[in-house]
Amino acid sequence: MRSVLRLELEEAKIMLEAAKRAAQESNVPETICVVDDGGIVMALERMDGARITGPELAIAKAFTASGHKRSTHLFNQPGGPATVTGEAFGIHAMMPGKFAIFVGGFPVVVNGEVIGGIGVSGGSGEQDIAVGVAALQALQAHLGAEYEVLAQADIKR
Repeated sequence: MRSVLRLELEEAKIMLEAAKRAAQESNVPETICVVDDGGIVMALERMDGARITGPELAIAKAFTASGHKRSTHLFNQPGGPATVTGEAFGIHAMMPGKFAIFVGGFPVVVNGEVIGGIGVSGGSGEQDIAVGVAALQALQAHLGAEYEVLAQADIKR
């Protein structure tokens, strides 16, 4: 038996608000989704003017990042597991509509444990990364020095 960390609604909302601020600063309407460690949606918001496809994409990105414990863009980089020579080639076809292998999904890693994911959809790859990292940085600021939150683009656990 062991104790585990759990992402709670308060933290999900803090991440969502930080992501929205970062998106507004970049002048890009985004859809942001935060999921728990089981990939279940905790918070979802499509900003005014964001694409109508954003919610499904953000949910899939957050689900993938949480479930597979890595930033979604790491799947299709050269040598990545979802490339033609990778061990997970075609993995996105196994769960149509739920598995995303492109930029914008990040696992939420606290003290080495994946406790959720965040998905961002609507901007360029660089903008989606900046918004996702801003959310992770806000979680770190909220939790304080007692916890270590991975707040970077490339996360693999």
